[in-house]
Amino acid sequence: MQLKSTAALLAASLTLMFSGAGIAGPREDQLAQYAKAVKAANPAFSGFSAERGKTLHTQNFSGGKPDTPACTTCHGKDTRAGGRTPAGKAIDPMAVSTAPSRYTDAAKVEKWFKRNCNEVLGRECSAQEKGDWLTFMSGQ
Repeated sequence: MQLKSTAALLAASLTLMFSGAGIAGPREDQLAQYAKAVKAANPAFSGFSAERGKTLHTQNFSGGKPDTPACTTCHGKDTRAGGRTPAGKAIDPMAVSTAPSRYTDAAKVEKWFKRNCNEVLGRECSAQEKGDWLTFMSGQ
């Protein structure tokens, strides 16, 4: 009887491990939401790009606040290192590899996208931009 229980437990574990539900998490759920929004607006959407996310992170913009023309102004060029606000307040590293709990609270992610996109770009980020940027940070 114990052998049957062990086999059933192993089978269930393997099913979870190799299914989407077994590997999905808060960041993946957030990316799925962004992908759904992008796909609705652009049926040709084929996925997020870490390279576009990197460009968004490092590019200078003129639409936002003059003292924050790029994400790197506060967050720095090294995503694995901390940054500083213009007021001098420390900011934790942005890279998932050094801050594994980053981007696991969807409400917090949206709050910071809204604030930072408005300050840097002078507008809210699109779902495509959010997904690209989050893809970039998830790979760092």
